[in-house]
Amino acid sequence: MSWAAVVLPSIAPEFARAFSLSPALIGFQVSLVYGGAILTSAFAGGMVRRYGACRTSQVALVLSGVGCALMALPTLIALPLASLSIGFGYGLTNPAAAHLIARLGAARHRNILFSAKQTGVPLGGVIAGVLAPPAAVAFGWQAAPLTAAAACVVLGLALQPVRARWDFDRDRSARFADRPFAGVALVWRDAVLRRIALMSFCYSLAQVCLTTFLVTLLVEEAGFALVAAGFVLALVQAASVGGRLFWGWAADRIGRGLALLAALGLMTAICSLAVAGLTQALGAGLLVALFVVFGFAAVGWNGVYLAEVARLAGVKAGEATGGSLVITFAGVLVGPALFSLIVPAIGGYAAAFAAVAAVALIGVAFVRAAEAPRSPP
Repeated sequence: MSWAAVVLPSIAPEFARAFSLSPALIGFQVSLVYGGAILTSAFAGGMVRRYGACRTSQVALVLSGVGCALMALPTLIALPLASLSIGFGYGLTNPAAAHLIARLGAARHRNILFSAKQTGVPLGGVIAGVLAPPAAVAFGWQAAPLTAAAACVVLGLALQPVRARWDFDRDRSARFADRPFAGVALVWRDAVLRRIALMSFCYSLAQVCLTTFLVTLLVEEAGFALVAAGFVLALVQAASVGGRLFWGWAADRIGRGLALLAALGLMTAICSLAVAGLTQALGAGLLVALFVVFGFAAVGWNGVYLAEVARLAGVKAGEATGGSLVITFAGVLVGPALFSLIVPAIGGYAAAFAAVAAVALIGVAFVRAAEAPRSPP
């Protein structure tokens, strides 16, 4: 599903050329994807209770596959519906996975388990970066979303044999539409959960601006060819796979997930400022190295964050994950659209990353506040 979510940004210059649009407008498409994710995140906890985590995951994959197929239609009219459908699927995945890990995983390995699960997000970006640009150049831009659509549907069908074993705890009497924002209320009532959710708003904004605009920045401002820029995106996403595993392992070793999240926010801010100030001055090799470090930090925080949510929520991990992700996805909803508006005003894609650095530092402030001891009940 991550592949589905980033397939269009990975070919943004080619797609924009086909419709005579500015590549910067891709930010609005990504915002639509995560707007759909916000809507289904609010219901996801209840859906997992009623239908089970595996069935919820299958529904998510089909929705994303349908969205990618609609995206391939040669008209912009279908693009909003396609983006929302991908987002509807994307919003269901993390609560379902959190339910399974919280139920089956050992507590002492919580961070590494969640981080390993979260490697699927950048791995999808690696696939998109490696496959989508060459497919778009060789066969036309529609080939990229159609390939992602087929993969989503095939994987959804492949999960069917394990469905009964994974969904043994489903409650057929549960009504997933009841109290759709109960998860959000649960998160908001708890001061620590609220603060780290607000941190995730800021961090997700920074992350999605990197993954959404990297290819376009490299093509439009650094002189890279589309396929070369897609390969850099794949490198950045591959680095973030290592980052998610490393940071999850480190959080389990030091036992201070919140402190680690604060450090990652600082690294993200530093890398953002470096992109804003040094893109025009660095050679291709150093620029690629900068973005790899950027991805290692800015896309590596998610597993530690979700593990902290699950730790704090206990038996309500699925519901709290869905509620917290409403706030997380709000950052992804706002970020790309805001970035698209800032680019012409501030003078370019690289320069706009100065604003990303400021948002990352606000996230650091939230997580530092969350580290304060809880007041006694």
